[in-house]
Amino acid sequence: MNIGQAAKSSGLSAKMIRYYESIGLLHPATRTDSGYRLYSANDLHTLAFIKRSRDLGFSLEEVGKLLTLWQDRARASADVKALAHKHIVELNQKIEELAGLRDTLQDLVEHCQGNDRPDCPILKDLESGGCCTSG
Repeated sequence: MNIGQAAKSSGLSAKMIRYYESIGLLHPATRTDSGYRLYSANDLHTLAFIKRSRDLGFSLEEVGKLLTLWQDRARASADVKALAHKHIVELNQKIEELAGLRDTLQDLVEHCQGNDRPDCPILKDLESGGCCTSG
């Protein structure tokens, strides 16, 4: 199938498929005599793997490691588990950071009168770089 068909089938854009090929996540596609890329069922399977990995928030570097492990039938599942566990730790850290941001912004919104007056604790916090929260 051509790149447009592969894109539609995989849920990725043609641009992303070309990018994944350019950085080595996907083996270079075979080409027709006129230069069009052709993708096999195996290529689509790899694209699905990449997409799902990215959907789970793995970085491109981590996806590369996962692909290597996936393709190595002699690999230890402990290696895969360790990579996934590390990703969970990073996700939990990001969740905590986002929750902190949400809580700070929620506090600022609650202290903003939201009226016709110019006083605004949200803008004051942004101006101060967050060093002096209201309340």
